[in-house]
Amino acid sequence: MAAQGEERKIQKNYWIEHSVDLTVEAMMLDSKASELDKEERPEVLSLLPPFEGKSVLELGAGIGRFTGELAKKAAQVLALDFIENVIKKNERINGHYKNVKFMCADVTSPDLNISPESMDLIFSNWLLMYLSDKEVKDLAERLVRWLKVGGFIFFRESCFHQSGDCKRKSNPTHYREPRFYTKVFKECQMHDGSGNSFELSLVTSKCIGAYVRNKKNQNQICWIWQKVRSEDDRGFQRFLDNVQYKSSGILRYERVFGQGFVSTGGIDTTKEFVAKLGLKAGEKVLDVGCGIGGGDFYMAETFDVEVVGIDLSINMVSFALDRAIGLNCSVEFEVADCTKKTYPDNTFDVIYSRDTILHIQDKPSLFRSFYRWLKPGGKVLITDYCKSAGPPSRDFAEYIKHRGYDLHDVEAYGQMLRDVGFDEVIAEDRSNQVLIDLFSLYSVCYVGHLIMLKGVRALLVFQFIEVLQKELNAVEKDKEEFIQDFSQEDYDEIVGGWKAKLVRSSSGEQKWGLFIAKKKR
Repeated sequence: MAAQGEERKIQKNYWIEHSVDLTVEAMMLDSKASELDKEERPEVLSLLPPFEGKSVLELGAGIGRFTGELAKKAAQVLALDFIENVIKKNERINGHYKNVKFMCADVTSPDLNISPESMDLIFSNWLLMYLSDKEVKDLAERLVRWLKVGGFIFFRESCFHQSGDCKRKSNPTHYREPRFYTKVFKECQMHDGSGNSFELSLVTSKCIGAYVRNKKNQNQICWIWQKVRSEDDRGFQRFLDNVQYKSSGILRYERVFGQGFVSTGGIDTTKEFVAKLGLKAGEKVLDVGCGIGGGDFYMAETFDVEVVGIDLSINMVSFALDRAIGLNCSVEFEVADCTKKTYPDNTFDVIYSRDTILHIQDKPSLFRSFYRWLKPGGKVLITDYCKSAGPPSRDFAEYIKHRGYDLHDVEAYGQMLRDVGFDEVIAEDRSNQVLIDLFSLYSVCYVGHLIMLKGVRALLVFQFIEVLQKELNAVEKDKEEFIQDFSQEDYDEIVGGWKAKLVRSSSGEQKWGLFIAKKKR
């Protein structure tokens, strides 16, 4: 308890020191704060769930950068900060809003009197990084109690490292990994007097784009959580993070596909397919199912494009953010469901997706969204698991059902893109592609995959099979190291899974499709 009291004393002295001028620059600890604020503040406000006519609790309100904006729509706002002259300036600036109450108090104080289930939205911008780990956990539990069922928590923190360029004598800020906050809030639970259980469901977690664009900095991260009943179904995201894409499973896949990748062929297929897009500096790319970010980093660093990567898996995005630190490229990541996400029409030059849409049941609806989001003349590039035109075998049908996949044959997949309006649609079966050119020969021979006929050279390219075999060979070659880093069970699952895919692909039952299409100008 004494150590905790000392922590609060250090933090309070730190903010007293940086609250002399009471300017935006002092509050944001950045000499370019005024310029950043013009872009960053509207972005943060745009992320908030609707709060018109609602009760809002603003923690760490500061001099009121957000207080007035919240007051314009909310029924009532309680603005709280633990530095007296700071909250008094907030009151001088925003006191004309009669729906705002200003309070000087420490969020960690047990005497803080906020009624249970009284708030629709709890908002904080740079607060938790000034609390100890225990204080964050304790506060998270209190926030759940203060929040109404269905209400939301929004918080934004600096992770990994400092962003502002303000000189500091000392810096007691906790620049944590994002996964710390995700874990703490995901594990929060509360029970009411009637035996009902409540917890927090992650709505989204994302980089603040203003910092990515202006500083090439992915460390400004926000979260939105919703208080829900514990029995409410959030099945698919839970399946991804607890079954298919557990943290250990992601690292296991990365070992197979190569550093930064969790999709077929890793960097080799990425380079091949991205080359087909003709990317130009300054263009904007949306990566749907970005995984751990390898393809996004490659595009941003090689072609100087801006990339937005979204993925439903919290674990995937956590790894992507880890990998982004120090790369100095314009890539931002977000935990998001692509079937629910919205973007303004004509936002992106390219939409890119690798082996992800197989999870989506209503593909035509998603493709219509892609079409709207693309600029005229924009391109979409997708690789995805597909199937043969006939009915699947019992084993393959069971595999599809277990994974929750929605698979189509390559031609039907391409037709779905045509049906929503895409032009110049290319639909290639990359499991068994035939390339033909003229070659004058008068003999017939067979060497490997090269068949030479009179006047014709036909090269059968089994790309998917060759990539699978290469990946399998690499794992088997490094068997002992793989088992040492993971486990015998992990090794057996990977080897067994890859061999099964090779059998299905060799028989022609499982396909791998490449799809490229263009939005009409």
